[in-house]
Amino acid sequence: MEENLDAAIESLLNVEKQMRLAGDVAGTKKAVIDIIELCYKARAWKTLNDQIVLLSKRRGQLKQAVTAMVQKAMEYIDETPDLDTRIELIKTLNSVSSGKIYVEIERARLIKKLAKIREEQGLIAEAADLMQEIAVETFGAMAKTEKIAFILEQVRLCLDRQDYVRAQILSRKISPRVFDADTSKEKKKPKEGDNVVEEAPADIPSLLELKCIYYELMIRYHFHNNDYLEICRSYKAIYDIPSVKEDPSQWIPVLRKICWYLVLSPHDSMQSSLLNTTLEDKNLTEIPNFRLLLKQLVTMEVIQWTSLWEMYKDEFANEKNLLGGPLGDKAAEDLKLRIIEHNILVVSKYYSRITLKRIADLLCLSLQEAEKHLSDMVVSKSLVANIDRPMGIVCFQTVKDNNDILNSWASNLEKLLDLVEKSCHQIHKETMVHKAVLQA
Repeated sequence: MEENLDAAIESLLNVEKQMRLAGDVAGTKKAVIDIIELCYKARAWKTLNDQIVLLSKRRGQLKQAVTAMVQKAMEYIDETPDLDTRIELIKTLNSVSSGKIYVEIERARLIKKLAKIREEQGLIAEAADLMQEIAVETFGAMAKTEKIAFILEQVRLCLDRQDYVRAQILSRKISPRVFDADTSKEKKKPKEGDNVVEEAPADIPSLLELKCIYYELMIRYHFHNNDYLEICRSYKAIYDIPSVKEDPSQWIPVLRKICWYLVLSPHDSMQSSLLNTTLEDKNLTEIPNFRLLLKQLVTMEVIQWTSLWEMYKDEFANEKNLLGGPLGDKAAEDLKLRIIEHNILVVSKYYSRITLKRIADLLCLSLQEAEKHLSDMVVSKSLVANIDRPMGIVCFQTVKDNNDILNSWASNLEKLLDLVEKSCHQIHKETMVHKAVLQA
């Protein structure tokens, strides 16, 4: 049987040589594919690998023949009898396609298959290193969805190996605007000379599914840094996906997470804007407790931490059973801190001068804790205040922007010049009166 196979291959190799030297593209492709099919039908996997290498290295081998050979051999990867044979075939095809721009997409798909095998074997670091070798963003002929899916796989593996810096670098290769593209528009026919973009394989998710995967990975990344506002924005993007908005079982847990992370985010203009936008959402009426929570933050009134925690601690603990999992180890401490910060901002709105003891009483804190939280907010520029420690008095000031400072300075300068002019006038008047008296 083996002798017959060798004889058949030898015969086909002679045919391939004649076709190649004659420059017959179709004939060369057919001869190459026939050799590959012959090895596959005989289940001679080692011979298949040897023939792939041999055919790719033949002098003046046609690009189209190499492309056809690699594509045909890739169909047999899932037909291999065992894992070792599969890995060997993938490695052979990878070495053949390495450095050849006309089979770069096939090479990317091969690397992805090999990385998946390595991940299943528990070698996550090796799988991540393999995936990072390929820069798919430079592949002009690869479908957009396939590119995004490949980069997202790179990001996921980096997060799995806890390489957060590289995960962030890779994630920046994807612009969030790409998910908002209108897929319903008809594709333009490529002009002559343009790169023909290949169709994405059937197993590649749609653009909206990729959007969901992207933001879930971003949540994992920001969760590591405890960046609550960015986590909230990621959940907001998932919430805006039409398929999520149509299904209450999907959007209710997402909206709960948006509310929690909004409350946990430090106070700034972005957080305030998101807070007001979320409050206007009609779906919030389905979860009245969370509407009340956000309403309390918008209302300029002091919130009692003990009563708030008593009311929401069961909801807080219940988050671990819902989509996205628990809110994090530090979340309970950060929630208390945000309530204290909210209360200090409320006090600063109603008082221009107040004793530190009175602030501590209003916030239900000790003097040292009240002073610490107040100092932290001044340092982070959340508010402007001066603390007179010997007297125990806090003076709050309104935050002025650059235009206000310049306007007040110009106004003061104008007043000063008016006073100088009036003084000069009065001096001149007195001098004239004295001269008149002396002359008389």
